[in-house]
Amino acid sequence: MTVLFEDKDLVVCVKPAGLLSEDGAESAPEILRQQLNCNIFPVHRLDRGTGGVMVYAKNSAAAAKLSATITGGQFVKRYLAVVRGTPAEPEDILKDLLYHDRKKNKSYVVKKDRAGVKQASLEYKLLSTIQHAGNTLSLLEIQLHTGRTHQIRVQFSSRRLPLYGDGKYGGRTEAEGMALWAYSLSFPWMNETKDFNELPQGTPWCLFEKSC
Repeated sequence: MTVLFEDKDLVVCVKPAGLLSEDGAESAPEILRQQLNCNIFPVHRLDRGTGGVMVYAKNSAAAAKLSATITGGQFVKRYLAVVRGTPAEPEDILKDLLYHDRKKNKSYVVKKDRAGVKQASLEYKLLSTIQHAGNTLSLLEIQLHTGRTHQIRVQFSSRRLPLYGDGKYGGRTEAEGMALWAYSLSFPWMNETKDFNELPQGTPWCLFEKSC
């Protein structure tokens, strides 16, 4: 696994799409333990189908400190996503009520607050729109304000903008997988702000650079 940064307390890496971000067989933490020969403590997560930049603690004290930055809103993740269609506005804040059905492992936008329903908010910016194989595809930069299960996927799907490759939420299943990538991570550490960036490769990302 690609390592972007490592010290005695933490490691920043690039999780491939399709790999579990939390503990489990053939998961990112397990691969890092074998690769780096150290303890690994997950402090945040990405969906299995989402790849990108992640940070893991190497001891319990660092895990507590990183968790505190997340709780305090100092932990900033930015995503890139490709959706089918074009958003109504070039940039906007989306707010919804989400309900997560644990049995189906699927989230839904709902109208009324009730048990199990949580507020969800994100902001996005439209970076580019192209025509490809008779379809309109839009590249978005997204920053989450809340971290709900499948939040990006369901909030855009509910607006008829399903993510490319996201068969679960209204898109077509694609061989390349789902076009959602955590490309930027920023958090305070040792009296400075750590910033890490890693852009996705391959289809459909390269379509926007005309390099496929």
